[in-house]
Amino acid sequence: MLSFFYFLYLKYGHSETYYPEIITHTVALHSQAVIEGFGYDATTVPSPYDDSMLMNLDGKTIVRIVEGCNAMSVMLLFVSFILAFAQKLKETLLFMFAGLALIYTVNIFRIALLTIGIYKWPQHQEVLHQIIFPMIIYGMVFLLWLLWIRKITLNQKSHV
Repeated sequence: MLSFFYFLYLKYGHSETYYPEIITHTVALHSQAVIEGFGYDATTVPSPYDDSMLMNLDGKTIVRIVEGCNAMSVMLLFVSFILAFAQKLKETLLFMFAGLALIYTVNIFRIALLTIGIYKWPQHQEVLHQIIFPMIIYGMVFLLWLLWIRKITLNQKSHV
């Protein structure tokens, strides 16, 4: 159900003001701010070639930030798992929103560090993009799932 609504968002959410759509646009701008916080001269501009944002460091385009970079699919997967094993409403919502905030924040730092890594070590772009940085986001979600299941298990044991 969540994937269906996200599909509708992607189909109808295109924006000229917040190109390509507001979530990816915002992720790109937040990533730029983190990169600037690390002392780099970063700019983010809409791509004239496709539905993406181009991240530039020192005037050179380093990465494209596409819809897949915004971590929404990972967040939807996380929420689906938490809802599948929902507990008390308050506990479930708190864990879900805290997890979403953590995933979003880690994703912003992941993009920023990936951009800096590719800028400094372009020869390692494939390893950084295809292996190391996906491990960060998926590994963190897996750990959050384990934490949630552990919480459920401990709650069940305390009620026995």
